[in-house]
Amino acid sequence: MSTKTTTKRGRPTVSTSARQARLEARAARVAAGGSVGRGRPASEGSARQAKLAVRASKIASGETIKRGRPATAAPKAVKVPKVKAVAAVETVEA
Repeated sequence: MSTKTTTKRGRPTVSTSARQARLEARAARVAAGGSVGRGRPASEGSARQAKLAVRASKIASGETIKRGRPATAAPKAVKVPKVKAVAAVETVEA
């Protein structure tokens, strides 16, 4: 039975770097119950935020939300099936 020794692979971390300081600060915020704050902040007065608030209130009230595009009031066009040309069969009289 052989014993396998492992070594730390990859680039070594520098504990005094700015990146490590940011990562430690982020971990401290998460541990304290704060938010990470990644991405672009949402604009509270935007139309999208209003739409999302209406959707959240519908979900909270127990209303069912349908996925996809809403059905329009206009009637849909009737599809006419294509007629395939029937191949003429030649009969050979003997």
